[in-house]
Amino acid sequence: MNTDVVQGKWKQAKGDIKNFFGKLTDDDMLKIEGGQDKMLGVLQERYGYTRDQAEAEWRKFTGQYGDVFSDIKRGVNDAANDVKRAMK
Repeated sequence: MNTDVVQGKWKQAKGDIKNFFGKLTDDDMLKIEGGQDKMLGVLQERYGYTRDQAEAEWRKFTGQYGDVFSDIKRGVNDAANDVKRAMK
């Protein structure tokens, strides 16, 4: 999977996150930077969730959209392996 595909999938994933959690802004997405702990903190801040509520909502989201994130992770790993092979 090339970097264009990975970037496209990440844009799709960010759109899915923002659609699911309608109160999140582009600035929130920059704060998150793909980190689950940061995501949970932003959900707590925006929605007034407890930590447990934020985790439950995030699990609900990833259960619905988990395939997109698996594709992104696989693409990043493939790209890293391509770089390693090229450096040998």
